[in-house]
Amino acid sequence: MTMEHSSDATRPEKQSKLSVFWAELKGLFWLLIAVLVFHSFIAKPFYIPSISMMPTLQVGDRLFVSKFAYGWSHVSPTIPNPVAMFKWLVLQDQSVQTATYQLPESNGRVWGSMPKRGDIVILKPKGKSEDLIKRVIGLPGDLLELRTGQIFLNGKPVKQEVQPALDLPVDINNPCNDDDFPGALSRDEKGRAHCYLPIIRETLPNGVSYDTVDAKRTEYDDVAPVRIPANHVYLLGDNRDNSADSRVPAPFGLDGPVSWDRLGGRAEIITFSVDGTTTFNPATWFSSLRSGRAWTSLRPDKAPTKAGAKK
Repeated sequence: MTMEHSSDATRPEKQSKLSVFWAELKGLFWLLIAVLVFHSFIAKPFYIPSISMMPTLQVGDRLFVSKFAYGWSHVSPTIPNPVAMFKWLVLQDQSVQTATYQLPESNGRVWGSMPKRGDIVILKPKGKSEDLIKRVIGLPGDLLELRTGQIFLNGKPVKQEVQPALDLPVDINNPCNDDDFPGALSRDEKGRAHCYLPIIRETLPNGVSYDTVDAKRTEYDDVAPVRIPANHVYLLGDNRDNSADSRVPAPFGLDGPVSWDRLGGRAEIITFSVDGTTTFNPATWFSSLRSGRAWTSLRPDKAPTKAGAKK
């Protein structure tokens, strides 16, 4: 009798532990769903891995990207691929290009709207899994060309103003390579390295202004006139001479105007930036932070425009 009573007493306890575990599991599941929905349709973080948008964005910048700014398309949802995640995280398979599923191609958008000139957008190029980030220069119907590095929109040159050289700190994420920025690296009397970048400020017809780097002459400084089709945009990097953008043919560049269904969102703000010295040591999480970059808005400066100017 005693043994049967003991067994009966432990059964509710086991059931209670099982129910608690199941409740925790369901809670984690719904939390994951909520995170994925937010990541897919509201906003997501973005890491800057390349120099193509300098000086506006530097390698090591972390951004906040709004996913709803232009509506949603097939590139918007984030759907985890468990097999790819296992290979990448557990098996350390470096051949894994993405840990998410890619939806079928589609030319449309839900509640779609066209970006404005000067917006910084993320996009997923056709046939590639990684996101890129560029600036919107040309809109549907525009006739766009480049002559010795200067943009012409509908036959009119985009305003350019030479600025003082920008002195950027040299660090692991900004080594100031001579191939990218010829002659830009120098040292002061104390031996400290400086990266002096030649800056040209552009102002688009809608009054949006931003700085570009004019580091060297390349074959893409000249682009024959191209008429931008409906529902397409022409994208350029701010680091004009080191950007594989709409000027650059496939497979290295965007190969001309980009369809709006490939836009994944609009860059809004820099949340923080690191210089590349971060390690597993928690002390480096703070020492690697770049000063003066956190909470920098990425919505471009805008001056008043003339009446009737095309936006």
